[in-house]
Amino acid sequence: MNKQIAKIQKQQRRKARARAKFSGTSKRPRLSVFRSLKNINVQIIDDSISKTLVSVDEKELKLDKKNKTEIAFEVGKKIAEKALEKKIKECVFDRSGYKYHGRVKAVAEGAREGGLKF
Repeated sequence: MNKQIAKIQKQQRRKARARAKFSGTSKRPRLSVFRSLKNINVQIIDDSISKTLVSVDEKELKLDKKNKTEIAFEVGKKIAEKALEKKIKECVFDRSGYKYHGRVKAVAEGAREGGLKF
């Protein structure tokens, strides 16, 4: 149990260190990624008014017969599509303390392919 708590605390420190360096504004909102063992959620947040502008959850896409990385890529494309509808073209990528690798990287690549710039 102590190892699990230590792992969570390490991730929280990494997340806080990254969040201290940037925040989302109305011109460049923050694209935040949350990854669990089963799902991936992505939000575009304007920190100046503390409001979520756009969000996509893996569950709403109803993708079957794909692995988690391919689903994450599709989530990235969908968040880019929704953001462009709201006239959001640029954002700051917040990986939330996760390594830029695997599903987190797939979300970023999908968002870039969908038309977002960060």
